[in-house]
Amino acid sequence: MACDGFVPQMLQSSMRSLAGGVPPAPPGTIFALGADGGYAVPPREFRLYFGRSRDDVHVPIGVDDNRVSRRHGVFEYDGQQWRISNQGQLPIEFPGEALLLAGQQRTIEPGYTPMFIRSSKDRPHLLEVHVVGVHTGKPTDQQHTRTVPPDAHPLSSDEKLVLTALAQRYLRQERYPQPLSWRQVAEDLNSSSDERMWSPRTVSYIVGVVRERLSMAPEPVTGLRIEDGIGEPVGNALNHNLIQALLLSAMLTPADLRMLGDTLDDDPCTTV
Repeated sequence: MACDGFVPQMLQSSMRSLAGGVPPAPPGTIFALGADGGYAVPPREFRLYFGRSRDDVHVPIGVDDNRVSRRHGVFEYDGQQWRISNQGQLPIEFPGEALLLAGQQRTIEPGYTPMFIRSSKDRPHLLEVHVVGVHTGKPTDQQHTRTVPPDAHPLSSDEKLVLTALAQRYLRQERYPQPLSWRQVAEDLNSSSDERMWSPRTVSYIVGVVRERLSMAPEPVTGLRIEDGIGEPVGNALNHNLIQALLLSAMLTPADLRMLGDTLDDDPCTTV
């Protein structure tokens, strides 16, 4: 596909989302889209603004919401990658609930990134961004191929039992879940099993072994050690990061709650 002559341009009004992909463009091109329009810029020196004031930005967002700043933020190309700066008052929320606060900036990774400016709990403004990555050739038809499993972090039976108890609030899809304390985990395991007695010290040891193993793996999981720069409370943050890694790799699933005595609907889903 020829992309020669690609220049900064408004996106066609027919483009409703970037989630399904973007038109042909050189690697490094940024596409940004809000509810009221969008813009695309190839990798070059440029300041791509977004915010409430249609006359002062390339991508209008939250045009009828005076909690959104007139120029809420800007994308800039530094010669290698695009960076976003928050020039508004409200935070910009990234996937994983990461917040870009007023005055902060961060890089935008290649691919699709949805972000939100929330003026209230029930009024999020979506800003979609897609940075074109390096083309690797023609895509192959993957719709009928076998599903590739996520990268695995194998667990022993004891490790899986302890971590299921630790992560049960996540597995039950509670709002704003947090890991249980060592004492809570031990009490839940003792009440759901007659096979052995668990102590907070044993629970802490088992979880620590798993954190250390994953942090030292060939493809290490970050955020599992104090040395990774985790803030207080350290233990809670380390366990949260561990649980997230195990959920993302599908090594912990809601079905594991059966080990704690939960009764789940027997409707297994087979992935092929």
